[in-house]
Parts: sequence; structure tokens; C-alpha cells
Amino acid sequence: MSEDKKLPDPSIIKEEILAKYPPKIARKRAKSMVVVDKSMDQEVQSNVRTIPGIITQRGCCYAGCKGVVLGPTRDIINLVHGPIGCSFYAWLTRRNQTDPGEAGPDGENFINYCFSTDMQDSNIVFGGEKKLKQAIQEAYDIFKPKAIGVFSTCPVGLIGDDVHAVSREMKEKFGDCNVFGFSCEGYKGVSQSAGHHIANNQLFKHVIGRDNTQPEGKYNINLLGEYNIGGDAFELDRIFELCGINVISTFSGNSNVTGFERSHTADLNLVMCHRSINYVAEMMETKYGIPWFKVNFIGGDATAKSLRRIGEYYEDPELIARIEEVITAELPSVKQAAKDVLKTTDGKLAMMFVGGSRAHHYQELFAEMGMTTVSAGYEFAHRDDYEGRKVLPTIKVDADSRNIEELKIEADPELYNPRKTKVELEDLEKNGLEFSEYKGMKNDMADQSLIVDDISHWEADKLIEYYKPDIFCAGIKEKYVVQKMGIPLKQLHSYDYGGPYAGFEGAKNFYTDIERMLSTSIWKKLKAPWLETGASDPCICAEYVA
Repeated sequence: MSEDKKLPDPSIIKEEILAKYPPKIARKRAKSMVVVDKSMDQEVQSNVRTIPGIITQRGCCYAGCKGVVLGPTRDIINLVHGPIGCSFYAWLTRRNQTDPGEAGPDGENFINYCFSTDMQDSNIVFGGEKKLKQAIQEAYDIFKPKAIGVFSTCPVGLIGDDVHAVSREMKEKFGDCNVFGFSCEGYKGVSQSAGHHIANNQLFKHVIGRDNTQPEGKYNINLLGEYNIGGDAFELDRIFELCGINVISTFSGNSNVTGFERSHTADLNLVMCHRSINYVAEMMETKYGIPWFKVNFIGGDATAKSLRRIGEYYEDPELIARIEEVITAELPSVKQAAKDVLKTTDGKLAMMFVGGSRAHHYQELFAEMGMTTVSAGYEFAHRDDYEGRKVLPTIKVDADSRNIEELKIEADPELYNPRKTKVELEDLEKNGLEFSEYKGMKNDMADQSLIVDDISHWEADKLIEYYKPDIFCAGIKEKYVVQKMGIPLKQLHSYDYGGPYAGFEGAKNFYTDIERMLSTSIWKKLKAPWLETGASDPCICAEYVA
């Protein structure tokens, strides 16, 4: 879309949506629906409880802890303490991929397994700790894992089973297996964001810093907030290897426990998904002296920019030259791929309501295809995800957030080692390299676009009717409803069956997949069953009974 073409006024549809709500609810929802005006400081209400009765896209605390942060790690047994449904729901739903590891294809890869204590009614009444101990013992005897994580679901928190005490007991019994628990009951917090925080805390307490083996590489980094959906981390590992950069650990895509244990030996932390893993980055900086900055490897230009920032950080001419060689070799084919799809994609409109960084980062990919994002939002954002970290001092801690443990971190007397002096960091910042900073999604959106936090199905339907977008990006809960409205939907949680979409090769894959979706005419020929008006069509009729 050309720069001079203005977006339609979203305040019209915003008012129409809010008019259907009771006044009190409308006032609350209005604060989470913001028409972007980058000349102003605008507050986007977020990280608040979903209004009862509204069909939300959000997941629970347990899903954020087990499903997102720990789920992609191949050599930890993720044992769910709760009814079997909780474990089954979080099993292989995100298409996390992994290398087979040093032991080969039949070695320490437990991602394909579904581990659960399968609590029954009797366990709810009389307690489930005995059953949990038995399950941990069986998992250890059969698989001999390096670590076992125990994840609490809602019933566990209600009946009071102490997963931490059981974990400590079993860890002491085994001696060679790190067993630790997560109080990540689904009802904690307001969304899966609480689970991210809890997972970060427990990884920091029980895993990070356990192995002081020093890396052999010259440039050693951790990549945080990359979960290897559809093989994204494989592509990034390829690029880093070409540049001569050594990845000690990725949190948590294509990850292993040993990498987590050694992650404190890195020179630099790169943060992709800010919301899911920023706690670890900040705690590692405080305890070990590892600086961090935000990166984006979604899109060709974004990947090149992030690589150059790494070169700037190390201030090594050899590394900088090597990075430029890689960019020179890789970027032209990405530019050509974007040019090839322009005839189909240029001027098209996109909407995206996804978790993590995806509703933000993928706007850059769409822009490379000549597409405009007219509306976007997160499922589980906090205000800083929209407005930038500058607002952190003004965010009030509510009761839901106080339920989550805040670790008191201090510099490690033996392992604290600032990778850069204060003067060196200041000089780098003067040259444009921003540490511990994040501008937020609003900064990259066009004026007159619409931010909607924790969007509901009703709101999504009305926005589709108003904007008539060419593509809608969300998750599985929205996929089929949106497609029945004649709009193609791309899942950005699991990539459907596509990917990788990160890095240079990933960008080309994304261009191709989106162009195919926009080229097909089948979507416009669809008509949702509930829109049929013929007299012979089936209908559901009801009337109120006094």
C-alpha cells in the first residue's frame, strides 16, 4: 500500500463494537482498543482479566509454562501432575522441532511422549503426592533422563499437593537427575504470560548456572524467545554457523538441559520473544553480567539488521566482515523472492492477533511484500509490549501479578563478570546499539491502524466485516470460523504445516506460502452455513421461557 493512502478510520468500527456491550464492559474494553497515533503517548490496557462471557484466544498459566517454555526441550521429561486432559492438550500442539541430540534418533528426545500422573477422583479427595512420586520413579527407571520437570495443573493447586517437596525428595534420592517443580496451575495470572514468568523463575533457580564448562567459540551467545516452530531455530543456527557465531543455548527451541546449565557462560543474550523470556535475560544480566538486546530474525532486512548489531557489539572487524559476507550472499535472493510475489501481494491488507512477538515481528515480513497491517494485538501482552519499556515504572502491580514469585537476584560473588564495562556499553549506545530496550509494537504500526488486546471472536468478526482483510493471522481457535467468512487464515502459533519462517530462507518460505493463499479464489466462493437464507435451510430456533 502506498504511503499516501490512508487507512480507513477505525474509530467507526470501534464504536460499533462497543455499542453492543453493557456500559461498564464497554468502558473497560475501550481501553484495550486503541487507534494508533504515534505523535501521542497512548496507554493500551493489557494483562487484565478477560471479561467473563467473552470468548478469548488466551491460554492458561500451565500452557505458558509447560507448553511454551519447557515443551521444546528434548532431554527433559515434562511430567504433568493432574488429569490426563491437561497433558494431552499440551502434547505436540506447537510443531516444535529438535535435533536428535548426541545419542542419535533413539536417544534422549522425550518431546514425542506425553507424561502425566493421570489423577483420578480418589487422588483429588485423598491427595496425589504418592501417585506423583510413583510417576517420577517410573519415568526415571525407564528413561534415565537428565532432568524431570513437574507441572501443577488446577486441581493440584486446589487440593494442596506440594510438587516442590516431592521433587526435592526424588532429586535427593536419584542423585543424578535434576527434579524440580512448577506451581503453574492454570488459573494463576490472567493468561499464559504468568506461566512464562513461573517457568523463567524455576529455570533460573534450578538449571541455569549448574555447569561452568567454558565455551570454546570466540563469539558465544544465547538466543532467547525462539521456540523452533517449523524449524525456525535450524535456519538461525545455519546463519550463525556461517557467521562463526556459537549458540550456547536457545530458550527453548531445539534446546537441551546441558545448554541451559551452561548458558551463563555466554557473552551476550539476544531476545526474540520479549514477553516469554525477558525475565531470564534480566536475571542473567544481574547475576552474571551478561548484557542483552532485542533482535528480530523475522524477515530478510530484519535478519540482516540483527546480525549487524551482533557485529557492532563484539567490535571485531573479522566478525563484522564475515557477517557482511553472509548478508551479501543471502539477502539478494530474499529481495528477489519478495519482488516475485509483489504482483499478488502488493496493496493487500493483513490482520494478526497472535501471542508472543509474532503479532509484531511478522508485520515487517508483510511490509516487505507490500502489505499493510491494519489491525493487530497480542493474547497475553503487558503494556510494555505495546508501548515500550519506558512505561515499566508506571505499571501498577495488581493482585494477579503478586501471585507470581519475584526472585531477588544479586550479583554472583564468583561468577559475576561484566562482559562490557559501563563506558564500553555507553559508547555502543551512542552509536545506536540499545541494550535492555524494547520499543513496543505500536512504534512499528501505521497511524490509523487499530491495536486490540485480548481480542474476542465477536470483535474479530466485526473487524473482518469492516476492513475486509486479505489475510488473517491467528491460531487454531479462530482458523475455521475466519475461513468460513471467506478470509484465508494463517496460523502463526504453529505455522499450520509450513515453516521455517525465520531467517533468510524462512522469509522466502513465508512469501511463497502467503502468495499461494492470496492467489487462490476458493475463499471468496465460500459462504458460512449460518449466512444461508434459503427457506429450506436448516435453522436452530428457540424462544425464552418465563
